[in-house]
Amino acid sequence: MDLIQHILAAFEPISLSDMDNVKLMDRTDTKYTFHVSALDALLQEAMPYYQVLSVEGCRISRYKTLYYDTEAFDLYNRHHSGKLNRYKIRHRTYVESGLGFLEVKFKNNKGRTIKTRIKETDYSSIQSGQAFEFLKTQLPFCPATLRPTIRINYSRITLVNKTSAERLTIDLNLEFETNNATRNMGHLAIAEVKQGSKAPSPFVAILKKRHIREGSISKYCFAVASSFDAVRSNNFKQKLSQVHKLIKTP
Repeated sequence: MDLIQHILAAFEPISLSDMDNVKLMDRTDTKYTFHVSALDALLQEAMPYYQVLSVEGCRISRYKTLYYDTEAFDLYNRHHSGKLNRYKIRHRTYVESGLGFLEVKFKNNKGRTIKTRIKETDYSSIQSGQAFEFLKTQLPFCPATLRPTIRINYSRITLVNKTSAERLTIDLNLEFETNNATRNMGHLAIAEVKQGSKAPSPFVAILKKRHIREGSISKYCFAVASSFDAVRSNNFKQKLSQVHKLIKTP
């Protein structure tokens, strides 16, 4: 991690307030997974094309996210069945800034991801007040059916393209936390390229050159399938196997 911090220190910084032009609340998302040992070289090659988000002097930010689903895992199962027009509901805390948001992510049948959110530091209940009213306006079902399901914690590097509307996140130190156990996926890195419209991406070109292919299971589905024996996971079996094999690779 020290080498990664050293490389990031050489990037041109960008602040949260300067990122308004790349919020990309309506976007396409493309995911890639790779072993964290590849990250040093990827960052060095990406440096001329991207700025790095700096928050309170930190260029690797900590995120704590609590996901909600129904008792029967209806939101997870819809993803597992390959259906679009699907939702994720989560509360995210940005540790360094102390900000918190209740978020709804909707993936429509055109493959676009639309995110809406409200500032909400209290995640203890979504069954009343501002949180409940917000969810009622965003969801096609009653928010009263939702319950806390799993916590997903990680560290994130955010890169912003210097010349186009592209934001890139790289998640490290992934951790799944339930009431019963904590699972650490420390050798896994997940990169997500977020664009308002399809355009050439320097980072995608770098990944392709290094034979890192597009494709990943979502963090939420990966966490649920890895943490709850009772859920269906057959349709994710190949992806789960690939990710676990990747983690074990030296």
